[in-house]
Amino acid sequence: MSEEVIKAERLTKVFNKNMVAVDHVDFSVKNGEIFGFLGPNGAGKTTTINMLITVLKPTEGKASVLGYDIVKQANNVRKVIGVVPQEYTADEDLTGHENIMLCADLYGVPRETAKKRSLELLELVELDQFKDKRVETYSGGMRRRLELACGLINRPKVLFLDEPTLGLDVQTRAATWNYIRRLKEEYGMTLFMTTHYLEEADALCDRIAIIDHGRIIAMDTPSNLKDSLGGDVITISIKEDVDVSGIIRGVEHVKDLRNENGSYRIKAEFGEVTAPLIIEALRKNGCTVTKLSLSEPTLNEVYLEYTGRSIRDAEESKEAFRTQRMTLRRARAT
Repeated sequence: MSEEVIKAERLTKVFNKNMVAVDHVDFSVKNGEIFGFLGPNGAGKTTTINMLITVLKPTEGKASVLGYDIVKQANNVRKVIGVVPQEYTADEDLTGHENIMLCADLYGVPRETAKKRSLELLELVELDQFKDKRVETYSGGMRRRLELACGLINRPKVLFLDEPTLGLDVQTRAATWNYIRRLKEEYGMTLFMTTHYLEEADALCDRIAIIDHGRIIAMDTPSNLKDSLGGDVITISIKEDVDVSGIIRGVEHVKDLRNENGSYRIKAEFGEVTAPLIIEALRKNGCTVTKLSLSEPTLNEVYLEYTGRSIRDAEESKEAFRTQRMTLRRARAT
């Protein structure tokens, strides 16, 4: 099998001739890795997945999955992939087992083979005791696990996961992470996932592409992305209404400084040494420190570095917000 399982070149999607949802992105996904698209709602993550799974046709550019062109060989692509969408799609009037069998019929999996696989998958996601219960009785976590089982019924070589833990509580989210890890470690599956949860991307992904306004702005392993900041992050606020940027820049080990509404975000080598030096320099200049925090780089710091704003503060599009509300409304407490 080729090292590159998914390859996209200048992949672009424009809606209504003027709304650019995905803007000439280039990336590749290696065989057997978990590759993540990290970004706020409305960044272009779901649109990218929808092009790769052949639901949407690109406006420009091209992409392939396992060597099959997503436009010219769409049917071949569909045969080798599995999809776990952001929204709940299972039929509430059917049982868990019946939903999986329905998906098997859509993929053309022989009935006897499908029955065996269904039982195996229900055991994998720990729903075997509930296989004959109607989905309307399932909790949000159980529904998400059923969606995962449905996406695996055709034994896909590549699995697409669109916001796989959206709307789930912390405990159920952690359990879902374990299922995703098992797919890679035990089955050697290649996974392409989208998320706006920083800790999820950090915990699961071998490589991450940070996407914002339809463009990939950084791509690497989580550790390399964090290391790219080049040091610890110090945040300081002072009592006085004066600009002390010049004072802070003159402190040893300070590499970069950003004034954010009176709060100073500082990149520095040896943060535990540099922070006291900054406090002393400010004190000598008659300034009082009211708040100080010191942290190692996080993915949120990486996002802030490349975009100028926190991913948590990034503005959501109305369409993405409506989608999220719909999913959250249908989720039930486990």
